[in-house]
Amino acid sequence: MSSHRTRRRFLEATGVAGVAALAGCSGNGGDGGDGSDGSDGSDGSDGSDGSDGSDGSDGSDGGDSGSRLSWHAGGTGGTYYPLSNEFKTIVEANTDFSLNVQSTGASVENVGSLADGSADFALIQNDIASFAKNGTGIDAFQDNAIENLQGVATLYPETITLVTLAGNDISSVDDLSGATINTGDLGSGTQVNAVQILESLGISDYNEQNAGFSQASEQLANGDIDAAFVVGGWPVGAIEDLANTNDLEIVPIAGDNREAVKEDASWFADDTIPGGTYSGVEDDVETVAVQAMIATNSEVSADTVETVTAAIFDNLGELTIKTDFITADSAQDGMSIELHEGAASYFDA
Repeated sequence: MSSHRTRRRFLEATGVAGVAALAGCSGNGGDGGDGSDGSDGSDGSDGSDGSDGSDGSDGSDGGDSGSRLSWHAGGTGGTYYPLSNEFKTIVEANTDFSLNVQSTGASVENVGSLADGSADFALIQNDIASFAKNGTGIDAFQDNAIENLQGVATLYPETITLVTLAGNDISSVDDLSGATINTGDLGSGTQVNAVQILESLGISDYNEQNAGFSQASEQLANGDIDAAFVVGGWPVGAIEDLANTNDLEIVPIAGDNREAVKEDASWFADDTIPGGTYSGVEDDVETVAVQAMIATNSEVSADTVETVTAAIFDNLGELTIKTDFITADSAQDGMSIELHEGAASYFDA
């Protein structure tokens, strides 16, 4: 039995209870898939100063339990984790709250954490948010809507990047049949998007591996896999590192293939990775994208959500990641679920 079918049977069996159980897992690889943008890991994205709480992110550095908030991010090789730590710095400098930023397997896992209350805020993909809220789209949420899931703000496009090495003879998605493909952490938004795309393109004969972005890069370099899907705003730190030491290729999702993907899944939009983003990749590469967003749950108070939202969006000048995309004016573009009343109060103000 292929690992593709094994994964599907697993998600069918777990349902929403499995989504909540995923909150107990953690990943070192990606975002909601995210991996990326502007983050090379040099600012703490290797986890050494955040996910283990060694920098006080477990809340021990200030305030009582009412002032400590749990913020679930993504893998350390992606964008969610370093961006979340920048949010942490801003919120702690401008409010009485302290944020515990945790490295996770990203979107689907983070929905489970929000559902069971182990996270107060999390970064997720807008498509995963819609699936979860409406109890549809993927097996883990089918007929098991996460009713307490609410939105705060959308942030930036999350580019689908299909990565391989020049020696693997994969220049188009048609070459993926029979390949060993890392589709992302089990239960992550990256995995969901990768499987959606492969199914849309009629590619079913492949060996699926599941690991985060950082490990996927090592697998590619070691020849353990033929290709990997990465979801996150470019440039993705793990891909940058891989490109600096290997002859990298990014496989386009373009033309009729891109139209087929969008026809099957309306949340995908056209995107382009500019030439020069990664060493050795000089031409623009067409692909698709989803969108990253901040989510919370209905049990978090309106005052808390408004205060945290205001701290972030009143101080966007303090960010160094995705600064061209994260704005108050665009923070509701692509919002796919009900807005939390605290966020609504801020953005309506």
